[in-house]
Amino acid sequence: MTDSNPTPDPAAPVLTIDGPSGSGKGTISRLAATRLGWHYLDSGALYRAVGVAAGWADLDLDDAGALVRCAFDSDIAFREAADGELRVLVNGHDATDELRTETAGAAASAIAAIPEVRAALRDRQRAFRQPPGLVADGRDMGTVIFPDARYKVFLTASAEERAERRYKQLKEKGVSVTLAGLLREILARDARDASRAVAPLRPAEDAVRIDTTGLPIDAVVEQVLALVR
Repeated sequence: MTDSNPTPDPAAPVLTIDGPSGSGKGTISRLAATRLGWHYLDSGALYRAVGVAAGWADLDLDDAGALVRCAFDSDIAFREAADGELRVLVNGHDATDELRTETAGAAASAIAAIPEVRAALRDRQRAFRQPPGLVADGRDMGTVIFPDARYKVFLTASAEERAERRYKQLKEKGVSVTLAGLLREILARDARDASRAVAPLRPAEDAVRIDTTGLPIDAVVEQVLALVR
C-alpha cells in the first residue's frame, strides 16, 4: 500500500500491536497480517522515512517547522518485493536498509516527539484501514491512531532481551555495534517515548498485554491470533 491516502473504511477490523523498541511487534505484526490475510501498517517506518528524508535534505532535527514540511512533502510508499519483504520508498528511492539503522531510529524518535509531525502523519496511517482488515504496529496505534480498534495488544520484553535481539539482527547484517551500547540506546529511547507530551508510549486501557521475554515467535503469534479468532 502506498501513501496515496484513500478514504479509510471504518467497518474494516483493526488489530493494533504496540510496544517498545525490540519487543517483537514488527515481526509478530507481519506474521499475524499474513496469517489473517489483512493489510499491514508499520507506523515506525513512516517516522523513520521522514527522518531519512530530513537527513537527505540536511535538516536540523531541532527545526520543528522544517520537519513538519518534510513530513507533508515527502513521498513515502510501501512495496512488497518478490521475496515477500516490505520495501520502503522515500521520494522514489528504496530506503529500506537505511531505515533500519540506529541513526534513522534515533531521528524517528526525535521527530515523533513533535506534535505537528504526528498530526501530519495521522491521516496517512489511518488510510491503511481497508477491507478485509488491518494489523497496525507502533507505539500509539491503540491509544491514538485507532482508539476504536476491535483488537489491541501491547507487547513488551526486558530491556536486556530487547538489546540482545537487536544486537543479533544488526550483527547478521554486518553492522558493527556493541550490546552495551544498544542497551543504553534502548533505555534512552524508552524514556523518551514514555515521557513525551504527545502520544506517550503506554498500553491502551483495553489492550491485552503480552510479555515476550523468553517466548518463541510462534507462541506469541498464536496468542495474538487467538484474540482475533
